[in-house]
Amino acid sequence: MNPVIETVAEQLSRGREGGLLPTGRSHIYLPKRKAIIDVLFDIRSVLFPDHYPADDAPVPIDEHLSRVRRRLAREIASALRSVDRPHDAEALADQFLSRLPKIHELLLLDAQACFDGDPAAKDLHEIIFCYPGFCATLIYRIAHELYLLEIPMIPRIMTEYAHGKTGIDIHPGAQIGRHFMIDHGTGVVVGETCVIGDHVRIYQGVTLGALSTRGGQRLAGKRRHPTIGDNVIIYANATILGGETVVGENSVIGGSTFITYSIPAGSTVINQATLEKE
Repeated sequence: MNPVIETVAEQLSRGREGGLLPTGRSHIYLPKRKAIIDVLFDIRSVLFPDHYPADDAPVPIDEHLSRVRRRLAREIASALRSVDRPHDAEALADQFLSRLPKIHELLLLDAQACFDGDPAAKDLHEIIFCYPGFCATLIYRIAHELYLLEIPMIPRIMTEYAHGKTGIDIHPGAQIGRHFMIDHGTGVVVGETCVIGDHVRIYQGVTLGALSTRGGQRLAGKRRHPTIGDNVIIYANATILGGETVVGENSVIGGSTFITYSIPAGSTVINQATLEKE
């Protein structure tokens, strides 16, 4: 064997054995990223078969759902084994499938919100098939239901796939209401404990984030991200931070604003520096 390869192999093996990552047998059972994305595509095809048909020949919806159930249960089982959690993967897959009609209903409202809010949109088909904001929302809504079932890793793999494809980063734990719209979308960040009401519209570059993450893991499970009330519009590059920050309903947040305090209902917040420059 090449002496360099032999030395490096030995060093890497020693580093893995004494490193920070657990090396127990359970951690062999990580879910497969590609398989999860394939399941995501299958679910999308079930929800919108005309826009995202399956790669193979069309199949009846019950057969398609059976395939989703089988593939999803396999990855759920791997995810739960990786954290040594007892499980009934098929029962969890069934619970998720039972939520698909609700997901479909919400997504139709999201598509309508995008159409209502964008004069450039020609019809709902264009939004469902083409719009990155709708794509990210679709994947979020699927991942969120899996998150609520306390399935590890799989929801995050799905939303990080959406992040990579659209530039929109929505944590699967965020709570987002009905009739939601992201326009353009690139650079949008929605944090884990964010709560967003109904009929909210967000533009590119918006961050709904934590005021500070210096506490690291000590902040896990605590509210760190803002609450956005119903009928709020947040324009491009606005930043709203903090778990105690509440933007009241019917408010408008102007572009490039930086907010770390609560906003009363019916407010309009404008970047004063921009006004002075003009």
